[in-house]
Amino acid sequence: MKMDLGRNLQVFSIGSLVLLLLIGSAGITEPMGIATYEIDTAHSMIIFRAKHNDVSYNYGRFNEFSGKIVMTSTDVSGNMVPGSLVEFEVKTASVDTGNEKRDQHLRSSDFFSAKQFPVITFKSTEVKAKKGAKDVLEVTGDLELHGVKKSITVDVEITGRAKGKQGESLIGFESIFTIKRSEFGMTYGMGPVSDDIRLTVSVEAVHK
Repeated sequence: MKMDLGRNLQVFSIGSLVLLLLIGSAGITEPMGIATYEIDTAHSMIIFRAKHNDVSYNYGRFNEFSGKIVMTSTDVSGNMVPGSLVEFEVKTASVDTGNEKRDQHLRSSDFFSAKQFPVITFKSTEVKAKKGAKDVLEVTGDLELHGVKKSITVDVEITGRAKGKQGESLIGFESIFTIKRSEFGMTYGMGPVSDDIRLTVSVEAVHK
C-alpha cells in the first residue's frame, strides 16, 4: 500500500502519544506551540492501486478510517520542533473496489483477513521538514498491516491551509508511496496481482 503542515503544520512520537491523549481529555488547554487536529473523513481519502495481470491498474479505497495529528510550531528556518505526531486507523472491512465479489475476496484470509486483523494502523515516530523541499515533510512511523509491523518513511506534501466557515483552522496534506504486500504476509495471487501496491493518502484536518 503509498500515507493529515508551514507555520502550523500537521499530518501522519510515541512519547507524544501521551500528550495527545492528555490534550484530548476534558478541557485541558493546549500548551503554547502545540496544535491538535482531527481528520475530516468527509473530505479525506485513502486510495490504493494494484496492477492486474501485468496489464491494467485496478483501484480501490477504504471507506472507514480515522486519525489525529499533533503539530508543534516551527522555528524560523521552518524545521519541525520535536513532538509532532500522526496517527491513523483504517478498518480493513471497509475496502471498496466497486465490485462486491472482489471486495469479499479482499476481506478474506487470502488478502486482508479482515476478521483476524480488523484495522490497519500507522503511528509516527518522527516528523521533520524535508531538506531542499518547500512544504514537504518526511514522516517516519510504524505501519501495521495484516499482523506485521514495519517502519516506513514517506514524503508528505502540505497541500494547503485555510479557515473554515466557522473560523476554524484547516490544513491539508497528501502522500503517495508504494509498499510490497509480500512484506506484510499477503502473498496470495502474486502472479495476477502485483506485489507493489501504491497508496495515496489525501487528508483535510480541522484544528480542535
